[in-house]
Amino acid sequence: MADLFNLSGKVAVVVGGTTGIGRAISFGLADAGADVVSTARREEQVNAAADEIERRGRQTLRVCSDVTSRASIQSLCNAVLAKFQKVDILVNCAGTTKRTPTLTVSEDEWNKILDTNLTGALRACQVFGKHMIERGYGRIINIASLSSFVALHEVAAYSASKAALLSLTRSLAVEWSKKGVTVNAIAPGVFRTALNTELLDNTPRGQEFLMRTPMQRFGNTEELVGAAVYLASDAASFVTGQAITVDGGFLASGVNQ
Repeated sequence: MADLFNLSGKVAVVVGGTTGIGRAISFGLADAGADVVSTARREEQVNAAADEIERRGRQTLRVCSDVTSRASIQSLCNAVLAKFQKVDILVNCAGTTKRTPTLTVSEDEWNKILDTNLTGALRACQVFGKHMIERGYGRIINIASLSSFVALHEVAAYSASKAALLSLTRSLAVEWSKKGVTVNAIAPGVFRTALNTELLDNTPRGQEFLMRTPMQRFGNTEELVGAAVYLASDAASFVTGQAITVDGGFLASGVNQ
């Protein structure tokens, strides 16, 4: 049974993998045996993540990337293939959001959010997917959201991007599964990170998130690792086009008191 979840000999690329959820998944894949390239825009964060992956006894690369640039993603893919000769696993974690009333959201803000969260994932899927299809093997994991399923107040661009990302996941699964490439998503609930601690702890919005979560706590990013390792492993060889929700019961929640 343990062999089903063993990623030894696999090569993973985690885009947006140097902070928060992406960082936890990068380290989790490394702990499961994979060599992991954790990439993002900021060089110091890429280097810090690579140092930690190497401390875990895995190989990596220090390569920055920007999902809004196809050339950047192609350069990343070329660098990984030059070192490892293959990519088995792609995780798309890069994302951005901004809270703005929908009536006043500018087209520029809307386009920037969709370009990162949706089109950025498409770019990575196309660039790495071409290699995976040629090899006849690949595991792609997109990071969706609660807002792939339900609306969140005043983040219409983010919600639209994440709903569309889940739809893209299903479309690619239909197109690519017969070619040996599975495409799935993980939809995290509310997870505490360095960027949202103030919001979660000291605002009515944070209190509502907590009230709507039956476990009555926020997630720890390490609690997403199991779902990522599963979808990346042979244990999920017949799973594609699916979303695993890791949310402490949020989407099941109706009346909690």
